[in-house]
Amino acid sequence: MSAAARLLDGKRCLVTGGSRGLGRAIALAFARHGARVAFTYATDDADAAEATRQLAAAGAAPLVFKGSVADAAHVKDTLAALHRAWGGLDVLVNNAGITQVLPISLLEEEDWDLVMDVNVKGAYLMSRAALRHMIREKRGVILNIGNFASERVIEAPVHYAASKSALRGLTEALAREVGRHGVRVNLLGPGLLEEGMAQGLPQHRQDEYVAHTGLGRLGRVDEIAELAVFLCSDEAAFMSAAKLVADGGL
Repeated sequence: MSAAARLLDGKRCLVTGGSRGLGRAIALAFARHGARVAFTYATDDADAAEATRQLAAAGAAPLVFKGSVADAAHVKDTLAALHRAWGGLDVLVNNAGITQVLPISLLEEEDWDLVMDVNVKGAYLMSRAALRHMIREKRGVILNIGNFASERVIEAPVHYAASKSALRGLTEALAREVGRHGVRVNLLGPGLLEEGMAQGLPQHRQDEYVAHTGLGRLGRVDEIAELAVFLCSDEAAFMSAAKLVADGGL
């Protein structure tokens, strides 16, 4: 890739949930665009090792942190380590998220709490920690990874849809609060992706989604990752409190 195309050259970027799927694709795209990359992951050491290998092959030397984004101590330690290593953070991507395909009749309180903790509380904790540096520096970007479920629901588990709608509200409110400090906050809402939520759905549910899209297919993680690069780059310097949905034309 030419230097002119390196939209994140030298930027210090943290991607939560970066060991696989869309998170890994975003981390790799950031590395190809010249960023310094760190990622967090929750449990799967093998996935994290493969992501690290791929990032190294792309020329990056990633910093890797294991733990839950809903754990305030882990979040604090992660940001402190990044500040020691890099002196700060330019871009935070709140990608970590989970879902469970459960009807409300089978949805237990602990299921609700788990999804809300990771998908909403995790974004809040990470954003709060990152903003302490970004506000001092009068610059920074936070990108929240939402989902088409926060905009146009065909059918989605109620706790998952609620969590993504909450993330949309967090994005809008936070963008207005911190914009005066030079920090941008946006939301990227992908549709069903081949290497994402679709993998946990039965084929007939995937087929139903595809049938409702104008493009007639699932999305690819690399397509969404390039949108993340754009939103986190100076090319999108006048975008904040924005919601960019890429769902194939639902």
